[in-house]
This record gives sequence, structure tokens and C-alpha cells, in this order.
Amino acid sequence: MLQQSTVLFLKNLKKNNSKEWFDKNRKLYEAAKEDFTALVGNVITQFGKKDESIAVLQAKNCIFRINRDIRFSKDKSPYKTNMGASFCKGGKKAMLAGYYFHLEPGNSFVGGGIYMPEADTVKKIRQEIDYCFDEFKSIIKHKKFVAQYGDLDKNAEISLAREPKGYEKNNPAIDYLKLKSWIAMTPLSDTDITDKNLIKKVITAFEALQPMVEFLNKAAEL
Repeated sequence: MLQQSTVLFLKNLKKNNSKEWFDKNRKLYEAAKEDFTALVGNVITQFGKKDESIAVLQAKNCIFRINRDIRFSKDKSPYKTNMGASFCKGGKKAMLAGYYFHLEPGNSFVGGGIYMPEADTVKKIRQEIDYCFDEFKSIIKHKKFVAQYGDLDKNAEISLAREPKGYEKNNPAIDYLKLKSWIAMTPLSDTDITDKNLIKKVITAFEALQPMVEFLNKAAEL
């Protein structure tokens, strides 16, 4: 579980997103970061028993910086109002499928997959889905996956309006071939994130996602 003080820090940061306020409250940030790092470490330890590629990770290699890159953004707020961690084979910078935990009061979630991979990887994943659609379908239609996620995210930002070049519109896998990212997410309430069963919920969600992550990485690493 996460401490209520960590949630409160992020709520207050959202209201006071400035370097001046952050510097005055740096001790509160350090305490929240330590709390979040402990959670990430516990997830690595427990889920690493299920996925060996995660067991070798260190929390510091999974957690994203709270500072925003504002160089090309109209929004000049210096800090993110969330804390995020990517549990991925090779660490958070690896261009592979993995698992993700997002802490943001009112908008927390857990899930994973692969987000906006490079064109060559997209091509490999589409080909693997096309060639092995029965296998892929059995993964995303499995009762544990459906119970956690329902289906993959198919919003317009990560899906083509038309079938990709080289594929027919009547292809049985077309809804998944049109995707540019293959991700699934399930929300966590503010009650969930401070509940003693939080890690159990995260592990259960990751376990349901693991076959899809392995399928995507098998394709990406061809």
C-alpha cells in the first residue's frame, strides 16, 4: 500500500505546480518518493517470481523522473502530477513491451503492453498477430485478461482509421492490425492505492497481462 501522505503530496503539487512551492516542500517529496520506491521494489520482488525478466530490475531503473520536459510544450508546469514506473525487460528505456503502474490521485491505473514502438517493431508485431492470430486471440480473450482489462485500448490516437498497407479490411485480426500501440489498462481508485491489498491487485493485473507481453516481445525481438 501507499501512504495517504504520498497521495496528499501529489494533490497539493497539482494545485501548486511551481519550483518555489516544490523547493519549500522538498522533504515531503522525498518522503513520497521513498514510499513509491518501496512499493516498486516490492512489486519487482513479488512479480519477479512470475516473470524472471523483471526479477533483475532495480526500482531506480523503473521509476520516471517527476520533472517535466517543457522544451517543446506549451504547458510550462515544471513537474508531473503523477508518479510512474515501467517494469520492462531491460529497464524503462528498453523499447520492448512491459508493465506499468501509474499513481495519480483520481486517475491511477495499472496495465502495460508496448506504446508507440518504432516502425520496424510495428511491422513485426502486425506480422506476428496476422500469422498467429489464433494464439493472440486466445491470450486477449482469456478470462483472466478479460476480467482485468476487457480488451486492448483502441482509441483513435493509437489506431489507424484504415487497414494498414498489405492487409485486407476483412482480415479477422484487422482491429488489432490497425493498432500502432498494443496496450491494456485498468483503473485504480484512490481507495485502492492506499489499501493494504494494493500490491496484490497490481500483481494480479500483471499476471493477466504477462502472456500478451511475452507475445509482443517475441515479435519485437525477431
